[in-house]
Amino acid sequence: MKKLFLIAIISFLGFGQITLAQEKITKRPNILFAIADDAGWKHFSAYGCKWVKTPAFDQVAKNGVLFNNAYTPNGKCAPSRSCIITGRNSWQLEEAANHSPDFPTKFKTYSDVLAENGFFVGFTGKGWGPGNQGQINGKDRDLTGPEYNEFKLKPPTKGIANIDYTKNFEAFLKARPKGEPFCFWYGGKEPHRAYEFRSGAKVGGKTIDEINEVPAFWPDNEDVRNDMLDYAFEVEYFDKHLQNMLNKLQEMGELENTIVIVTSDNGMPFPRVKGQVYEYSNHMPLAIMWPNGIKSPGRVVDDLVSFIDFAPTYMELAGISQKKSGMEKLSGKSLTDILFSNKSGIVNKKRNYQLVGKERHDVGRPNDEGYPVRGIIKNGYLYLHNFKIDRWPVGNPELGYLNCDSSPTKTAVLESRRKDGIMKFWDLNFGKRGDYELYDIKKDPYCVTNLASEGQYSKLLAKMNKELTKRLIKEHDPRIVGKGDVFDHYKYFGDNQNLYNDYMSGKLKDPKRINQEDVDMDMMDKK
Repeated sequence: MKKLFLIAIISFLGFGQITLAQEKITKRPNILFAIADDAGWKHFSAYGCKWVKTPAFDQVAKNGVLFNNAYTPNGKCAPSRSCIITGRNSWQLEEAANHSPDFPTKFKTYSDVLAENGFFVGFTGKGWGPGNQGQINGKDRDLTGPEYNEFKLKPPTKGIANIDYTKNFEAFLKARPKGEPFCFWYGGKEPHRAYEFRSGAKVGGKTIDEINEVPAFWPDNEDVRNDMLDYAFEVEYFDKHLQNMLNKLQEMGELENTIVIVTSDNGMPFPRVKGQVYEYSNHMPLAIMWPNGIKSPGRVVDDLVSFIDFAPTYMELAGISQKKSGMEKLSGKSLTDILFSNKSGIVNKKRNYQLVGKERHDVGRPNDEGYPVRGIIKNGYLYLHNFKIDRWPVGNPELGYLNCDSSPTKTAVLESRRKDGIMKFWDLNFGKRGDYELYDIKKDPYCVTNLASEGQYSKLLAKMNKELTKRLIKEHDPRIVGKGDVFDHYKYFGDNQNLYNDYMSGKLKDPKRINQEDVDMDMMDKK
């Protein structure tokens, strides 16, 4: 490929977006997007983690850019992935703001656009979901492209999927028309639960002493540490298949002109993380490599970037204007200002905030209601507005807090109150919350000390609330303009519709749908 050269271009695209600079590409790059399922941002060794080894992720970071401050707008599988494929925040996506939704036909995805413009697209493992992808003109939609999941293998543990991601990627490459650029989504199903208990020690050869710190919102005991090791083993399994894919591209001579993006959809599947709106819930790992395109590889960047930035990046690199793409106006901003820069640290001072939030995730409240939150991250602080504080934030105790996966760590949190009389872990993970939360995420990355009620932060609280409200009004967020209840009325496409109502009325016929170990009888007695 001919040497790239810089041309100054300032163009207004989408939702007031300004592309600061663009490279003139003589050959459109391939795209390999690798996304783990429920892996936390700190748990990749390029970030200094000692008890999780991820050489493939580290290779991408070393030969590209490592992002210290990447965020998903919504820390749950389906809404997070909806943001990725549309370039819009979840509250801009109607039903797709929720988990297990009916994905609206009106929203095109970047894979739709790339396929229409000469890219060969596909995915293996988990694409978008869970939920109903719907149909267009009588044909089933493939929101991340056609599926390549034919090849299977014998997994090393019972908790790991039997999909051979590597062979399916190779099958995709073999099917690609000669000379056509590709866009492939590698959606590992790891480290999503359930895990084979103590597999990290038995199969992975890990020891609990390797873990240097247990998050401050859990008890520090042997079961919790082994749960963390089991999770670590599955993160490493995801990374091994990524390494195989990088090796295959290198062997084919395609790696140089492939932009490789590695991340996860939301935080680890543990209490106070996955499905919540805290630092560990929404702060994501991100490394991007593109040998033919990225300047000064090995840089570490501190700009705040979002999952909604991927789609506009792909379209810009493919030479597709947002106006002609047929996609709705995008809220994300192309990452080319960072990729084509020589700078480390802060590259673009305008990338100084991120918006986060949630609506309905897993059901488990009366009438399948959600727990709406909006927040903003800026200047090292996380500000949150909880809109319905009368509701249980992780789901009702009668059903076992269903927006938190069953696990040894969840059990340890519940038992810390039931058996030991310690309230703080239960309060942090399952207890009700106030209207506002404010955290100094530099000093308190675990978000355990809420500063919202401290008088010295009142001006900062008001300032962040004002900015959050202003930005959400600009994005036409129904929750901000008084129409937020619409999110509770969208259909849920999971298996547990009306679960709370059926359970409380005695209509529930299948008790297996609720993990009885998690049902909090103590809280039921206190109500």
